[in-house]
Amino acid sequence: MTSVLIFANKWWSYQRERFPLFAHAPLVAAFSFSALSYSSLLRGECDWPDPKAAVVAFITALLFFLQLRIADEFKDFEEDSRYRPYRPVPRGLVKLRELGFIGALSALTQLVLALWLQPGLITLLLLTWSYLALMSHEFFARDWLKARPITYLWTHMLIIPLVDFYATGCDWLAAGKPQPNGLHWFLLASFTNGIVIEIGRKLRAPAAEETGVQTYTVLWGPKSAVLAWLGAMIATAILAVLAAQKIAFALPVFCLLSVLFVVAIFTSIKFLRQPEINSAKWFEAMSGVWTLVLYLSLGAIPMLEMAEARL
Repeated sequence: MTSVLIFANKWWSYQRERFPLFAHAPLVAAFSFSALSYSSLLRGECDWPDPKAAVVAFITALLFFLQLRIADEFKDFEEDSRYRPYRPVPRGLVKLRELGFIGALSALTQLVLALWLQPGLITLLLLTWSYLALMSHEFFARDWLKARPITYLWTHMLIIPLVDFYATGCDWLAAGKPQPNGLHWFLLASFTNGIVIEIGRKLRAPAAEETGVQTYTVLWGPKSAVLAWLGAMIATAILAVLAAQKIAFALPVFCLLSVLFVVAIFTSIKFLRQPEINSAKWFEAMSGVWTLVLYLSLGAIPMLEMAEARL
């Protein structure tokens, strides 16, 4: 019993530090459900997504993001051991081979779920796995990419629309239908929103910067980094409105994101005037709220409105 408790506590500590489920699960649920709902609405279907498809899309997407975290542990091991020895792997809480086993088990789970819902999903699964594998090896150009942070950013964020594409496939492919027209706007919005999240989580106050950690506030300076974050939000909002036009929901999406963007501006001004640790933490929180509202407004909310209109 004692060994079981130790084992459970070890992995509970790991997920809390490196893959907090209580933070990730709601965002991934909104992400995957929105993808299903948006695809369904594009096809002219106004019913709630099939529960089976929703379960497959959610679990598979969550496991994709877990695999991304595991891949980071492998490729950053030497750097973490040198600069961040407090992290779970360098300090010996978990071993890389244990994470490798979990990664393999998660891939097997994804494969079984794809076969359960629609075997045709395996093609999309292989596509996403292939890109994730390339990312894990830094596209075999680690030093070249590290010297070009913008290229590094967009090449790594392409995984987000690929995961989203898989989630939409749980709708249209499982229904035996062709890819719906207009889906590309949703995927593009997903891509730029990934940039919002990535920049937002790497904006730091000077007192919180760590040696060896390439935050965007270090790479570009606080003002340029904050402007890049706001710029990614603007791009995401434009693409989201274009995506929403395809399902006749552009105005609500524009209004919701406009309100959040105003809040983001005030958050940015406060940080640039007083770049303190607490004010910097708002960027990551704001990115999470933005993401949640974005996906809900492109999926669950319009689907709910459609359902109420039929009553």
